[in-house]
Amino acid sequence: MAKLIIAGIISVIASYLLGSCNSSIIVVRLLKHEDIREHGSKNAGLTNTLRCYGKLPALLTLLGDLAKGIVSVLVSILVFRLIVGEGGFDEKTVGYIAGIAAILGHIFPIYYGFRGGKGILVSCSILIVIDWQTFVIIIPFFAIVLLISKYVSVASISSAIFYPILTFLLHYFVEHISLDLCITHTVLVMITSALLIYMHRTNIQRLRNGTENKFIKSKSERSSGKEG
Repeated sequence: MAKLIIAGIISVIASYLLGSCNSSIIVVRLLKHEDIREHGSKNAGLTNTLRCYGKLPALLTLLGDLAKGIVSVLVSILVFRLIVGEGGFDEKTVGYIAGIAAILGHIFPIYYGFRGGKGILVSCSILIVIDWQTFVIIIPFFAIVLLISKYVSVASISSAIFYPILTFLLHYFVEHISLDLCITHTVLVMITSALLIYMHRTNIQRLRNGTENKFIKSKSERSSGKEG
């Protein structure tokens, strides 16, 4: 038990510190010498970077945020293997906990005054390592909702709601993981989803007010300059 606790503490701290390396802030500062949090929606994330600075900074932000989530999970699993030993822990559980820590670092980065992004990309990167089946379903789901709604926020929130449901169904009925572990995984995913939805609270308010910006606009909206 002591080894599990030690490994858990190390992995959580490491994941939080890695998550605090905000790719959007770093990229925009290096390329544009500006603070992304002072422009557009003020959010240090991929969508705002794309809107304010274009494709190259957005691509670098995408790669950076995906990489730090993947590294966080891999480092955490390695820590557990070294301290606890092979087979002495559940890799998915470790991955989800490391992911939550990395998302918290992304949202509340210690290096940038605890003002970061919303954590969507980081949460996706976790799945690449520990749950690829969920990843290959949730990404098309996100894309379909985005195409239908035209709002990144709607696609993100919908995916966050779908995420724990999909996790339980795949883990229990497809991967045949034991019920207790399925419940553990689902609860951890629900915590992740709750964080993601909470970070979209201002978007939800703008959607209610009809002032949320569309990611995909119709030709008439583009020609008129209308913000959906």
